[in-house]
Amino acid sequence: MQVKEMEPLCAHTTFRIGGPAAYYLVPECAEEVREGIAFANERKLPFVTIGRGSNILFSDKGYDGVVIEVGRGMERIEVLDDGMIRADAGAGIGALAAAAARESLGGLEFASGIPGTLGGAVTMNAGAYGGEIKDCIVSAAVLDADGAVQRLKKDQLDLGYRSSVIQKKGYIVLNAVFQMQEGEKETILQRMREMNESRRQKQPLEYPSAGSTFKRPEGHFAGKLIEEAGLRGYRIGDAQVSEKHCGFVINRGHATAAQVLELIGHVQEKVFQVSGIKLEPEVKII
Repeated sequence: MQVKEMEPLCAHTTFRIGGPAAYYLVPECAEEVREGIAFANERKLPFVTIGRGSNILFSDKGYDGVVIEVGRGMERIEVLDDGMIRADAGAGIGALAAAAARESLGGLEFASGIPGTLGGAVTMNAGAYGGEIKDCIVSAAVLDADGAVQRLKKDQLDLGYRSSVIQKKGYIVLNAVFQMQEGEKETILQRMREMNESRRQKQPLEYPSAGSTFKRPEGHFAGKLIEEAGLRGYRIGDAQVSEKHCGFVINRGHATAAQVLELIGHVQEKVFQVSGIKLEPEVKII
């Protein structure tokens, strides 16, 4: 297991923001994840797990604890019988969708352009274009607070909008099994291409960000509410509400976590003044 000290977190998040972690661990199997937690507990330090850092904002001061990256080394994807696929938590959710498509299996097309890992996608029940992880997941193996491995079935995962029992109880995803739908390979691939093209046209992929900054309020779209509040392109330092898609806060080059947080707070205040709706951040703030 790789162990690094004072590792800059800006190098491990899609926002490209964050100070150093006291310790940065890269386990390559489930047992090493358990060892990583023991490493933190022995030193009486807090710990947090990340995948590709795509939905997270770390402080400019960094993290005075242990960051465990469940990614490299835990990326195996295995096609099973009867249209089922099992994948490790560190596998890219987009790579999983592509692997399924190669076998003429559909159901995860919506995930083809999501930059995170399977572990993060299951934890937050990731979704896009009308699809969600809960639509095709069968079960997930998780590591609980006692270091025991549990296999949770779909109904035990309590998957809701950007939430799960994993999130609520602080479990760590190790792997998951999905039930896919048989289909025509070219049809599945074409659908993925269309979704990815839509993302390129509508989302500010040319700038670092953490993805959608706010959760979707029931009956509304966060981006539309932000635009109606007159905040398209609003900027604090190098943190900016994207002009391309108001639901994204982007890093125009040298944004700090403090600037992003100030901007998030300003957006929440202005949107509430205009619409009476309080936006809730989707980005995990550490």
